[in-house]
Amino acid sequence: MNIPAIPYANIKTVFLDAGNTLLSMDFPWIREELKDMGIRCDVNELERAEAAARPMLSSQLEHLISTETKQTSMFYMGSILEKLPAASGLSGIKHNEIIEKLVVMLQSPGRKRRLWSNLISGVIEALDALKMKGLRLAVVSNSNGMIDETLSNLGIRKYFDHVFDSHYVGYEKPDMRFFRHALEISGSDPERTIHIGDLYHVDVLGAWSAGIHALLLDPFGDWQHVDCVRMPDLLSFARRMEEV
Repeated sequence: MNIPAIPYANIKTVFLDAGNTLLSMDFPWIREELKDMGIRCDVNELERAEAAARPMLSSQLEHLISTETKQTSMFYMGSILEKLPAASGLSGIKHNEIIEKLVVMLQSPGRKRRLWSNLISGVIEALDALKMKGLRLAVVSNSNGMIDETLSNLGIRKYFDHVFDSHYVGYEKPDMRFFRHALEISGSDPERTIHIGDLYHVDVLGAWSAGIHALLLDPFGDWQHVDCVRMPDLLSFARRMEEV
């Protein structure tokens, strides 16, 4: 397999996805909701199931078109349940009922908590290291218009020169126009820019289409057959950049 090399020493701009790159799902909340539906699991099991579901989601996104629809959320949550040992014995009907309830609960406009609201371990250390390196940082994320506020609430908005939210830009990854917009506004050279994200179809292929280098985050080694550089988390990338 021919994996394109990343010219780490030449990188000046880092584009970052938000979900599963900077932020994780509120797994304690999901665990609570599943418990109320009769499924008992721990946070570690949910984290593992979610990561294992990413290749399944990525393979379907060409057909699902958008990452921000209820249909996509249903597929994503369904894939997570398929990978969750505690849900392995569910019938098809019960499985679908739980997915429907879970998606409605997690995305209800009146909810008190936001699904993507927890900082991933090591993110602040990684951002500190990347800024110390003098790199320009920008968030390039498919979202619902709430990313800027979420980053501010978590105290990390200050690290980013720009936040590009698909809700406002008008394009979603993997559309190259989204990446080109981010390049233009940030004044970045695609050959000296890398995009880091968690979905091959969305983040890697999208970045490549705009001439940007790409890195796929793969915390548990679930992406064995993709033709791109993989690392477990953002901190691993930051430490690699400290070496150049």
